[in-house]
Amino acid sequence: QVQLQESGPGLVKPSQTLSLTCTVSGGSITTSGYYWNWIRQPPGRGLEWIGYITYSGSTYYSPSLKNRTSISRDTSKNQFTLQLISVTPEDAAVYYCARRRVRHCEYEDWGQGAQVTVSS
Repeated sequence: QVQLQESGPGLVKPSQTLSLTCTVSGGSITTSGYYWNWIRQPPGRGLEWIGYITYSGSTYYSPSLKNRTSISRDTSKNQFTLQLISVTPEDAAVYYCARRRVRHCEYEDWGQGAQVTVSS
């Protein structure tokens, strides 16, 4: 069974860069047919998709966040990383990593979530 675990600082200052890593176990992030996603949920709001990196290393981002977002991977560590630059308090949220099969709508596996606060 594939497991995902988010890690990173829980507190980021405004204008700085948010960086979170998702460590995957029980399966490889290079396995054909999967997208590895970042999703967030601000307080009191619904889920917001941020972007994904594919099994081949291609990336796709939400249009509303693409100018500030970068997703990369380290295949040797079976990890993928989210970087969000120039954060504001609006970026405070629980950040999740999740796996989705290509051409499927539902996410098969989720991390437990990482709370990120943006404050000076």
